[in-house]
Amino acid sequence: MKLKKLLILMPLLGMTSAFIPKKGLDEIIKPGTKLEKLADGFSFTEGPASDAMGNVYFTDQPNDRIMMWSTSEKLSTFMQPCGRSNGLSFDNKGNLWACPDQKNELWCISPDKKVTVIPSKYQDKPFDGPNDLWNTPDGGVYFTDPFYKRSWWDHSTMPQAIQAVYYLAPDHKTITRVINDLDQPNGIVGTADGKTLFVADIAGNKTWKYTINKDGILTDKKLFCEMGSDGMTIDTMGNIYLTGTGVQVFDKNGLFLGSIAVPENWTANVCFGGKSMKSLFITASKGFYRIRTLIKGVC
Repeated sequence: MKLKKLLILMPLLGMTSAFIPKKGLDEIIKPGTKLEKLADGFSFTEGPASDAMGNVYFTDQPNDRIMMWSTSEKLSTFMQPCGRSNGLSFDNKGNLWACPDQKNELWCISPDKKVTVIPSKYQDKPFDGPNDLWNTPDGGVYFTDPFYKRSWWDHSTMPQAIQAVYYLAPDHKTITRVINDLDQPNGIVGTADGKTLFVADIAGNKTWKYTINKDGILTDKKLFCEMGSDGMTIDTMGNIYLTGTGVQVFDKNGLFLGSIAVPENWTANVCFGGKSMKSLFITASKGFYRIRTLIKGVC
């Protein structure tokens, strides 16, 4: 997401609930654990995703590159240029999926860096700007398509009539619009069993929960919490991690557990990674951070 636009939206992301359980984050993060800055000097970090080994990939979109933080604690450039990729996600075959909004596409990047471009239109019109995505266990992909004007675009108006959420079927050919009633869908994540999807409406200041049906259609829409988010992730206990001003953590029932402060203007996204999957990696403006956790995340 564009930083200027995010800063305008920051007041919309304030917490609406003052109730915090006594234990708060103590069962997730050991008291006294410090946030670590792993790297900085980026233009705007986004889209962290971990592979099966725990290596974490993230984007530096203004510089048109995908970075990799290895489990051996080394930073390298995985791909540059990368189509101005934003959100990232791995599938069960080890392919890295990306949202390159230079041409408003989806890419499937193989482990040997071969790029497959997915058909990037809906009803014969380009997407608004695929932003974030989540791969289902059976090979499908859900992705959000908000509109944020990019400096590298020639157009300045939305190609689609609305900002929506789409489902790419496991055949990687059929695309269906599955959510059409949110203001500006952005962050997205699902449960490991592939049965539940969470979608953050950043402009609507809410995060919603859906049941995933066998055909990919979403039903049983329920309010998860009254907070929007840029990116998001989930751990093995079902806790949800939302972003914006730091990281806000909710339990599986939408109860606010507490915040992780991040010393940057904007916290864009989060994922779990590392060899044990017990580290929360955070992309925030010009920096890349980590905090150790007691609970494993879902990659």
